[in-house]
Amino acid sequence: MTLNRDLNILDLFKGHRSGVGGDRREQPLAWRLRPADISEIAGQGHILSNGKALHSIIEDDKVVSLVLYGPPGTGKTALAHIIAEKTKSVFIEINAVTSGIKDIREAASIASTSKTIVFVDEIHRFNKVQQDALLPHIESGRIVLIGASTENPSFALTPALASRTIVFRFNPLSTEDIKGIIRRALTDDRGLKGAITLSEDALSYAAHIACGDARRALNCLELASLSARHAGLSTITLNLMKDTVSDKTPYYDETQHYDTISAFIKSMRGSDCDAAVYWLAKMLNVGEDPLFIARRIVICASEDVGNADPHALGVATAAYLCVERVGLPEARIPLCQAAIYVAQAPKSNACYLAIEAALAAVKNEEIQPVPLHLRVGSPDYEYPHDYPGHYCKQSYLTNPKVFYEPSSQGYEIEIKNRLQQKEAQTQ
Repeated sequence: MTLNRDLNILDLFKGHRSGVGGDRREQPLAWRLRPADISEIAGQGHILSNGKALHSIIEDDKVVSLVLYGPPGTGKTALAHIIAEKTKSVFIEINAVTSGIKDIREAASIASTSKTIVFVDEIHRFNKVQQDALLPHIESGRIVLIGASTENPSFALTPALASRTIVFRFNPLSTEDIKGIIRRALTDDRGLKGAITLSEDALSYAAHIACGDARRALNCLELASLSARHAGLSTITLNLMKDTVSDKTPYYDETQHYDTISAFIKSMRGSDCDAAVYWLAKMLNVGEDPLFIARRIVICASEDVGNADPHALGVATAAYLCVERVGLPEARIPLCQAAIYVAQAPKSNACYLAIEAALAAVKNEEIQPVPLHLRVGSPDYEYPHDYPGHYCKQSYLTNPKVFYEPSSQGYEIEIKNRLQQKEAQTQ
């Protein structure tokens, strides 16, 4: 059979992997240090420690179709290979970015002759039709699917595929986890095997800048070791490590995007200025659209502050204009100013509740006709400015209803007093 070049096949009975060859020493350090056993996978004890469900089904060779979800560099692909080896299965690897239905069918045809695991990396990139193409082969038991995803399967997978798989979430690695992996790389036969040492402060820096990604940490170590050898050094110092890699780029996907903006809005709503500034800084650091951030501040200023401090909307809108007309990096300052102002302002959602209640009335109740005296050209309309206090008793709804109920916060105290005074005048 002629295999599609996008399929990577590992037959563990024959010990052959198509598309992978050459001297092992020429392979990247991160590849050589890929965990060879469950015990070598760091930071995932919540799903892989002895007695946990995933550990048990692997050891008992009862693996079912599953999806491994989490940030890059946390061991998802490594675990898929380990499962194939433990269960003595043919391992077919498909990358969802470059593969399609043809590759799925070809994998299924191979699976008809032996016990087969089909590993789909970046499975969230498969569209609905491609995901549906997997269903009959999973349903019949012809293949065991293992998917890897950096995006939440609840959103990325079709309901049909999600119902046929079990999701296991991988956590970002801690700084200590990363340090352990780097130390192992320095001494392991598959790694640098004592060829170079690493100062403690350089180790801490490398673990910190990896942002929970083991692959990133090992790539930084490999590059630093090459620089050290080129310079005739036997130890990687902090300065050398900083010269090698200085940019800390945290993992940030679509889920992180929504989670972070949610935290930002809730921090402003909860009156925590410092938390709001922190989440703002995170979003600016990863390159969020500053106009998107500004829009959320404007919405929060109206939805969560409202008339408790009418100036909040003005400050937020001014910040939006600054972002639009000035741009980054300077616009970070008015964004921060607006976020702090909205966070410290007195809070009221009375305006939000008012429009929601009015919309519900318009949608669910009989539409009120415009009162006769308010219609165009009516001689019965009473002009408020002709009366003391610029107010006169007059109905503006056929069937009066209350939608806006000001809170006892900030300026809405004054609004409430005014409404109560006018109500008293009508009695």
